[in-house]
Amino acid sequence: MTDSKRRRRIMAVSALLGGVLVLSACNDSKSDGQGATGDGGGKSQAQVDEAAAKKASQAQITISPKDGSNNASINNAAQVTVKKGTLSSVSMRTADGTEVAGQISPDKTTWKPSVQLERATTYKVAATAQDTEGRAAHENASFTTVSPANSFIGNFTPEAGSTVGVGMPVSINFDKAITDKAAVQKGITVSSSSGQQVVGHWFGANRLDFRPEKYWQAGSTVTLKLALDGVQGAQGVYGVQQKTVQFHIGRNQVSFVDAKSKTMKVTQDGKVIKTIPISAGAPEHKTYQGQMVISEKFKETRMNGATVGFTDDDGKGEYDIKDVPHAMRLSSSGTFIHGNYWGSPSVFGSVNTSHGCVGLQDKKGANDPNTPASWFYNHSLIGDVVVVANTGDKTIQPDNGLNGWNLDWSQWQAGSAV
Repeated sequence: MTDSKRRRRIMAVSALLGGVLVLSACNDSKSDGQGATGDGGGKSQAQVDEAAAKKASQAQITISPKDGSNNASINNAAQVTVKKGTLSSVSMRTADGTEVAGQISPDKTTWKPSVQLERATTYKVAATAQDTEGRAAHENASFTTVSPANSFIGNFTPEAGSTVGVGMPVSINFDKAITDKAAVQKGITVSSSSGQQVVGHWFGANRLDFRPEKYWQAGSTVTLKLALDGVQGAQGVYGVQQKTVQFHIGRNQVSFVDAKSKTMKVTQDGKVIKTIPISAGAPEHKTYQGQMVISEKFKETRMNGATVGFTDDDGKGEYDIKDVPHAMRLSSSGTFIHGNYWGSPSVFGSVNTSHGCVGLQDKKGANDPNTPASWFYNHSLIGDVVVVANTGDKTIQPDNGLNGWNLDWSQWQAGSAV
């Protein structure tokens, strides 16, 4: 064999052996069973993971509601908390990018929004926390709040902070029909500083009123607590309200209208402070009888007979007075006690001429403070009681206005769901 052929053969064998050695280095590394490689130069995946874990933050962030949640509460469901660390930043935004105000607690372990959330809205939360070594941890979540179709709200009266008369019930009107009345009623508490027992009474599926057996005690404070957040009022329909409000009871004023004598006696604490001549409903339009509560006050308002069923042959209202002075509502169906400037002064105290309201002598424009109507208006509160008698008509229905006082105590209690 020539020298050149011998050299080429040796080079080919060397190349082949080199390839085998390379393949062996890639494919023939074996573990010793303890996580170390056979050649001592590599690390197992477990070792790699362990090393990475040692470098990761120990802070554990939790976002509520959970990512992907639907029908979340608009009140107190949203919250970010951290264990083994402190929060450094939290961002909460709506899907369109509007930021929601919130605050991290003084110890930096909790974040909550400082405003009530909106219904049917998707929120995105991004949180960052640090552990004691300063290592950062991150967490993100998205959730959607309960929709109007799946929630109910109770509109209540009287207003928070108001001062009302002794006959003012707490009246709550729900925007959805309630089928689980007991669950909803249990989520509502009404109490008085007077210690009077207060009981709820349902009028149909949408209205719940609360009152004591007797009128509220003058000077007392009434507290309404709504703990309806998450309470199921009907199939798939949940409450969202969580609030506490108070209102105050003023002096005890009850006025007694006698349609037979055509007078009204205004009493405070049981003593007559003024007698006012009135004109009640005419024989063909008698005024309801019973205990009625003033629910609204208007210095001037329009009264059109067509709105309450008094129409002429052409379908127009039998009357349409655009500036009725000193009007105070006694029923939902249109009964008022109000000023009357169009009637002769001789009518009051002598003849019943109205379409069912109680009229008091007044002046056009409602600016004369010396008229009987002006005096009564200025001395009356929403929630004052007007008791009407001797009209010859039936007693007003207890749900026609805020007039549940026309049920005796046993009847009232029978309307409670708890």
